[in-house]
Amino acid sequence: MTEITVAALQLAFSNDIDANIAKVTRLVREAAAKGAQVILPPELFEGEYFCRVEDEGLFANAKPADEHKAVLAMQALAAELKVHIPTSFFEADGPHYYNSLAMIGPDGRVQGVYRKSHIPDGPGYEEKFYFRPGNTGFKVWDGPAAKIGVGVCWDQWYPETARAMMLMGAQLLFYPTAIGSEPHDTSLDTARLWRRAMVGHAVSNVVPVIAANRVGTEHGQTFYGTSFICDERGDILAELDREEEGVITATLDLDRVKRHRAAFGFFRDRRPELYGRLTQDI
Repeated sequence: MTEITVAALQLAFSNDIDANIAKVTRLVREAAAKGAQVILPPELFEGEYFCRVEDEGLFANAKPADEHKAVLAMQALAAELKVHIPTSFFEADGPHYYNSLAMIGPDGRVQGVYRKSHIPDGPGYEEKFYFRPGNTGFKVWDGPAAKIGVGVCWDQWYPETARAMMLMGAQLLFYPTAIGSEPHDTSLDTARLWRRAMVGHAVSNVVPVIAANRVGTEHGQTFYGTSFICDERGDILAELDREEEGVITATLDLDRVKRHRAAFGFFRDRRPELYGRLTQDI
């Protein structure tokens, strides 16, 4: 039996990057002490979720991966604890800016950078002001005993993201997130939809899913947490509520997952020759 233990972190953040890194570091250590080999912090944990407003001064916070405080801190921590830490950060690349993720391996090195493919633009989530659509394509990395696919927040709503990573060999799907209340409609609570979308990816691809969200209220915008880990059948193995900070872990039997995926036949019965419409503009 081939097993892997994974973790998701859930926290509230301030605009003090050093304090945020310290909080994440504490929970990464807690997760590692529980045996986690891949530990997922939330999206853009360097600070408050700044995309609720359009402020040109905030571009100054973006840095290349090899200069970004959050990435450098997680590199040192990953090397010390011998774990993988998918690390979300605000990336500057010359005149271009991206919502990016550095996959940090247990040797502390950045295995590669994924740039978020789908960029939302709506009240409270005005990311198109800050980020270019990613130009890396989807990414899959070698992890401990399993290939790891990571989509970032808005990517998680797209079945194409999950399926593309699966076809690239992913055996686990991770989604760091920053999502909460909708300023334009206070009656709209997307927490259930958010989870159902990702559980759907788990079921239709027969793959475990790990999702990490933030909590807390930032300038009237409340993030609803509900981070979770589910297995390849969509059954919830571990979860956090809408307010608590903490760590969840789960140990997954990769051999069982592989058997179940083969038995369902979803990849055997695909008909790519019929899917051309998916690559055409509306």
